[in-house]
Amino acid sequence: MLNQTGLVLEGGGMRGVYTAGILEYFLEQELFFPYVIGVSAGACNAASYLSKQKGRNKAVTVNYASDPRYISWRNYFKNRQFFGMDFIFDEIPNKHVPYHYDVFYNSPSEFVVGTTDCMSGQPIYFNKQDYGSDLLTVLRASSSLPFIAPEIRYQDKILLDGGISDPIPIKKAQKDGFKKNIVILTRNKGYLKKPSKFHFLVNRKYPNYTGLQQSLRTRYQIYNETLDYLEKEEEAGSVLIIRPSEPLKVGRMERNPQRLEALYNQGYRDAKASMHQIVSYIKG
Repeated sequence: MLNQTGLVLEGGGMRGVYTAGILEYFLEQELFFPYVIGVSAGACNAASYLSKQKGRNKAVTVNYASDPRYISWRNYFKNRQFFGMDFIFDEIPNKHVPYHYDVFYNSPSEFVVGTTDCMSGQPIYFNKQDYGSDLLTVLRASSSLPFIAPEIRYQDKILLDGGISDPIPIKKAQKDGFKKNIVILTRNKGYLKKPSKFHFLVNRKYPNYTGLQQSLRTRYQIYNETLDYLEKEEEAGSVLIIRPSEPLKVGRMERNPQRLEALYNQGYRDAKASMHQIVSYIKG
């Protein structure tokens, strides 16, 4: 039954260390899925999971969080990027914590990365066949947050953060044929996103991207509607949700290594506590 179960990963910036902890436990248990889809930090964590590099997600997030090259105001004032995108998506995987590309590409798992098309405002998904050797480029596009990272031009598209247009890509997983999915969220139960008060800044920053403007305007509705859909799917037995069991103390831009490690460990513990339920769900 494992062949019929997908894995869906929410983003959330530095809150993604929760997902990293869960995937570390999955790695230890050698639990893999034929289909994995994620956006932003969720997709980045999935990449190290699919390359089977134990400890890598922790090394490239928790261990680098206090490094100003990774995340800092210095980056923002210098390059208008709060996250050091070249450092994260080039230096780290190719020099400091080498990424095992060969293992990733030899994995039988399909890996879909969600992005947002700036012109239409609609989600664009890339699978292995689409991005080929350009994995890091689509991960970068999926992680490029509005205002604090530049748009990514790829395959005649202008792309930004996948979490804008499809923050939890459950319907894409179902459309791709996976009727049962394990969904990892990075917010506590009961969380709902509120409307943004900064639409005027969006229009000023992105005057030519009317699709993006609209997606950012309705982002909170899409997110909340997706949560509502997930709750119903969970009741029907089509989805198994794993989310933080304790109140979150980590924000999207968190730089405190102790807080990040605590959330990472919470993810690991939650995965361990859910393992019997996960196995039963997959086999059921």
